[in-house]
Amino acid sequence: MFITMILNHLSPKNFNRSKELYQIKFFEEKLSNGLHVILHQDKTTPLVSISVLYHVGSKNETPGKSGFAHFFEHLMFEGSKNIKKGEYFKYIAYNGGKNNAYTNHDETCYYEILPSDRLPLALWLESERMLHAKVDEESINIQREVVKEEKKMRVENQPYVKAISEIIPSLLFKKHPYKYPIIGLYQDLDTATEADYKEFYKTYYVPNNAVLVVSGDFDMNEARMLIKKYFSSIPKGTRNFKMNKIEEEPMKKEIFFTYVDKNTKVPGVFLSYRVPKLTDEDSYVLKIIDHVLSSGESSRIMKNIVNTKQVASYAGSSLDTMEDYGIFMIYGLINPGITIDQLTKIIDEEIDLLKEKGITEYELEKQKNCFEKKFISDNYSMSGITASLSHYYLYYHNADLINTDIEKYRKITTGDIKQVANKYLNKNNRVRLYNVPDNENTDK
Repeated sequence: MFITMILNHLSPKNFNRSKELYQIKFFEEKLSNGLHVILHQDKTTPLVSISVLYHVGSKNETPGKSGFAHFFEHLMFEGSKNIKKGEYFKYIAYNGGKNNAYTNHDETCYYEILPSDRLPLALWLESERMLHAKVDEESINIQREVVKEEKKMRVENQPYVKAISEIIPSLLFKKHPYKYPIIGLYQDLDTATEADYKEFYKTYYVPNNAVLVVSGDFDMNEARMLIKKYFSSIPKGTRNFKMNKIEEEPMKKEIFFTYVDKNTKVPGVFLSYRVPKLTDEDSYVLKIIDHVLSSGESSRIMKNIVNTKQVASYAGSSLDTMEDYGIFMIYGLINPGITIDQLTKIIDEEIDLLKEKGITEYELEKQKNCFEKKFISDNYSMSGITASLSHYYLYYHNADLINTDIEKYRKITTGDIKQVANKYLNKNNRVRLYNVPDNENTDK
């Protein structure tokens, strides 16, 4: 009897019903100034998650003015016309919340989580940031030193980071701004003027270049009224935000580079492939390949290269998906007694095996289950829902993908894996970088 009940619950009819439990309902509208608003109501817990996502990242910067988007991630916490210097974090902390921001190549996001009755506070703070941020000489000089110190700590004094964040992108991309580091270059930080920053702020941090998402416990009519109160009077930006498409010439041969890294004692190889943009169907397949290669102890790289052959002390892969292109990286750090060329050869053998034999149905099903679990998990928390709604609207112009995007993974076949691996994971489509210590002699 018990087994029959379980089987009935797992029938296709009930499975479809269980999937409906995870449907995220939301309301969308666009204000007259172009601000796109998405509201998801969930009264389960007395919290609200708020984010303002600006469609500006390092790719929107011009040569000689790198690091501006990341600089504004810091600068826009400095204060505003009606908020004293340093008080953004105090407002949030004193009201029992938390907040932060991030920048990447394509976007800058500011977000808060607060008790639900503090929604008006969060909306006021974000409207102040959008309309009245302090972009003055004093604030700029403070943050200039903060960013320099961050760059020194996180890039200049860390092993392998400069190779990954600066050298490899500059070799993979000849034309596209993805070749510049998100954090910027020292010389650009030193020469940027107050007028430069004011122009950047005036251009990109405007309502028609932003998505505002609120998720959680709130009254729908009240939230819409508050959003209009705080944001509707902010002037629309005048710029056409559609960028001219910058296309890279196809790579015709492997680019080899040796970077001498003062911060490391262990040589490493980084094989970086140029792959398509995040909305491309092949990007979904590449995510599966990335997981097959290096997600967990049973993944191919961990099992074969690190544990069985023991030629690498650490190895793996990563996929950085961006709006215009992506970077698929496979890397390893040598074990004692192994040369960097030997490790490269063994990694290449693993890649060739993937291209020739593909993966098993078991491996594919395992990864599909993993992505389905993540998909459900992302839709479980208010902050996860807020982030997903922003992401799907910004890049796909379809926020409802928060409910349906998993179907793209379910449709992937073992044939797709093999085809995509052969299409992109080729020596003539990559940068091979050897990251070596000072005075290290490596076989070329």
